[in-house]
Amino acid sequence: MSHNSRLIINGGQSLHGTVRCSGAKNAALPILAACLMVQGDYIVHNVPNLADIRIMVRMLKALGVHAEYLSSGSVRISNSGSIKHIAPYELVTSMRASFFVAGPLLAQTLHAKVPLPGGCAIGARPLDLHLKGFKALGVDVSIEHGFVDMKASSLKGASICLDFPSVGATENVMMAAALSDGETVISNAAREPEIVDLAEFLIQAGAVITGLGSSTITIQGVPELKGADYAVMPDRIEAGTFLMAGAITQGDVTVEGISKEPLEACIQKYTEMGLGVEHAENSVRVFYKEPYRSVSIETMPYPGFPTDMQAQMMALLVLVDGVSMIKETIFENRFMHANELMRMGANIQVDSQCAIITGVSQLTGAEVKMTDLRAGAALILAGLAAVGDTYIYDLFHLERGYEGFTDKLIELGAQIR
Repeated sequence: MSHNSRLIINGGQSLHGTVRCSGAKNAALPILAACLMVQGDYIVHNVPNLADIRIMVRMLKALGVHAEYLSSGSVRISNSGSIKHIAPYELVTSMRASFFVAGPLLAQTLHAKVPLPGGCAIGARPLDLHLKGFKALGVDVSIEHGFVDMKASSLKGASICLDFPSVGATENVMMAAALSDGETVISNAAREPEIVDLAEFLIQAGAVITGLGSSTITIQGVPELKGADYAVMPDRIEAGTFLMAGAITQGDVTVEGISKEPLEACIQKYTEMGLGVEHAENSVRVFYKEPYRSVSIETMPYPGFPTDMQAQMMALLVLVDGVSMIKETIFENRFMHANELMRMGANIQVDSQCAIITGVSQLTGAEVKMTDLRAGAALILAGLAAVGDTYIYDLFHLERGYEGFTDKLIELGAQIR
């Protein structure tokens, strides 16, 4: 998609049907990065076909791993253990998640030189938590000429308490510690299911990690890791977004390939709002049954309400009678979609970390632009519910995080061109 491409949504169609959940981008990226330290020939399955994934595959190749994205949604890996330690500038700066290669490179080569990263503009996501963790393991860190240069004579297990339960820092430190000498304990660790998925992949390769899903993760270093085939977990944010699409159009949508556990915080809010929710072992269904009620939401680290679902939830709440409140505690400028929603007729007041939403009876189509990935999803949801045509610009954000998003919506009955 070029930067000037646009979507035209003819709103007002209620969505019905079933979509299949893709693999989770936020689990696939660190798992692919971990392939730098997991030797042998193996296949990672259920990997979504996204721009960020393609960048990570190119990164692996640049660093000395044979990696190939197969059309079936799998990545074939062949890692003989001869890994380079300098990550290419143009790949890292186009995607934040590429800093994930630091931990595996340190584990594998005791040296990593990684440019300061780029990515979505949703606020500061400092690397200092990652670097503090690496330093505790015995890494010397220097930042010069736009590169973070990390070196160690050996990695030694340590006790590390994170100042904030950062997902990226938890994953990066866990990967580095997996091949270190001795025991590492990460306290105040993030608890997201994607971290558990990465750990399961490492455990299958021979790592010794306990405390998964809790805020204290213990890693016993091992001398080497050897890979076997692994399937990435389903994308809970994609699933939540499709369920919202059903809700905002007063339809009936089932997402297959995911259980209710990773969606628990969202489902709790859906129920509180009066949405019909049903789930089976491997699917979740949301349907309209009564006028929705306003709610208050505060984004929190897992198992709290995910910041990655906040924008989509706001799109729905602007149409709910009464006053709703959203408090964003994770990223500081994550309300950029509020202005675009107001162009469509929403009544939202933003006061630093809080958005006060007064429900309106309808939204009308307008020209809007995506400012980041989840904001883009929110605008598409708003467009599905709006009266008339909505024109959405800057679609490249969408390609970074949703696989075949518009195609799946069209299958459910959306009118998008």
